[in-house]
Amino acid sequence: MTTTVTVEDVTAQKGSPMAKQSILGRIAQLAKANINALLDQAEDPQLLLDQMVRDYTNSIAEAESAVAQTIGNLRLTEQDHAEDVAAANDWGRKALAASAKADELRTGGNTVDADKFDNLAKVALGKQLASEKEATDAEPTIAQQTEIVEKLKKGLDSMRGKLGELSAKRDELNARSKIVDAQKQVQEAVKSIDLLDPTSEISRFEDKIRREEAKVLGAQELADSSLDAQFESLEDFGKQTEIEARLAALKLGAGPSAPQTAIGQ
Repeated sequence: MTTTVTVEDVTAQKGSPMAKQSILGRIAQLAKANINALLDQAEDPQLLLDQMVRDYTNSIAEAESAVAQTIGNLRLTEQDHAEDVAAANDWGRKALAASAKADELRTGGNTVDADKFDNLAKVALGKQLASEKEATDAEPTIAQQTEIVEKLKKGLDSMRGKLGELSAKRDELNARSKIVDAQKQVQEAVKSIDLLDPTSEISRFEDKIRREEAKVLGAQELADSSLDAQFESLEDFGKQTEIEARLAALKLGAGPSAPQTAIGQ
């Protein structure tokens, strides 16, 4: 006899949170979730994604178990239906055989046994009708459960796709978070060696070098000034020597001589 088990019966037997609603409704709810909207509303998207991945993974596992049970029940119903159809055919053959035997006995004048086989044919026909009724009654249920199973399969595929989307989004955020951290570290490092920052080590070292350079320039300028003064005094000394020489020549009665180079001539 055909046994009909609904999807709700399966979820109730599982004893999971999904027993509060049909598997199909739960799958549809998760599959339609707007991930981006949820992330926009979340204070910590990373934690939300981690939680959603866990929830989806657990829900998919529960749904797969329940859907497998539903599919199993459908296959059992289909087997019962096939057995009812086979039984109806078998009872039909038995009824035909019994009727033929009754006709044969009646033709031979054995009406008593002929009536017995006619009665057997009637019993077989009754069995055939019962089996046909069970098979016919099961067909709408099989069609309904088949449709539900197909929807559940599609829903599971959608949930698996959504889980993949969640995982990819989580990986993307993780990667972006690492990039941001690296950028922060680089910025901190750059800030610590900012050439324009007066508090940086390089800037202070540069100031020290500039002060030393200034000292060297000052000392060089002083040295150059002293050397110029020496040459100027030397020229004055040459002029004075020339004057003394000419004065001595005048005293000796000699006329003024042509000017000569005071040094080295």
